[in-house]
Amino acid sequence: MGGGEGDTSKQELFHLIKRFGAYVTFKISNLFSLVSLKLLDSRSIGAVAGLAVAIVFTWRLLRSPAGSQRRKRQGSTSSNPGVSTHSSASVVPSEACSTSDDSRAQNVVDELFQPVKPTLGQIARQKLSEGRKVTCRLLGVILEESIPEELQKQATVRSSVLEVLLEITKFCDLYLMERVLDDESEKRVLVALEEAGVFTSGGLSKDKVLFCSTENGRSSFVRQLEPDWHIDTNPEIVSQLARFIKYQLHVSPYKTERTASNVFSAPSLEQFFGSI
Repeated sequence: MGGGEGDTSKQELFHLIKRFGAYVTFKISNLFSLVSLKLLDSRSIGAVAGLAVAIVFTWRLLRSPAGSQRRKRQGSTSSNPGVSTHSSASVVPSEACSTSDDSRAQNVVDELFQPVKPTLGQIARQKLSEGRKVTCRLLGVILEESIPEELQKQATVRSSVLEVLLEITKFCDLYLMERVLDDESEKRVLVALEEAGVFTSGGLSKDKVLFCSTENGRSSFVRQLEPDWHIDTNPEIVSQLARFIKYQLHVSPYKTERTASNVFSAPSLEQFFGSI
């Protein structure tokens, strides 16, 4: 009877710890989301961390007496000369079961402290420093083509950048712009963006795709829109806008020196958002 009651108590303790572990895991998941959005203060972080430590300490404290009782019962049984070899062997499955339960409980605690991987949206928000307006060049960043002459033949949206682009449109006012040589190039770009699902899946509209005939025209667009971020491949445009725009990303396949403290460099837009 004593052994049955002990097993029942142990199972109840295990399920209680498991429920606590699931609850705290859920809370910590929300915690990391809020921290990435800068909405949680240090006191709340300390409170949740303290709760997690208290649960682990309580689990270990309650686990120790149960282990001691099992060792005492095993010792008293083996010291009794009247106990048969069959009775001694019956202890082994009980110990194996106990080890299995402890292992499952330990796994629950370990899962509690597993790092929560941020989503692409959270990474984008942090990388863009909560910027609300973004301007971005098309050639070499969104499109496979790199010069206006290529747009006279075709326009191709880079599939690898599409997910990042759509994520940015969810929380940023995004404007795309490019220098083109003729009206047909404009049509090719708009058709390519539409076929890629940019206008239907994201918050971007055709009115926010701007075209000009000179590089200075693109620079003028950016200054008029006054974005928090501008993304470009032309180092001269980046240098000209450095004192007017809060942050810039220079997309270049070559390693470049930062010309200003607010200018970042990356080989592609998707690689810039590849990690925090």
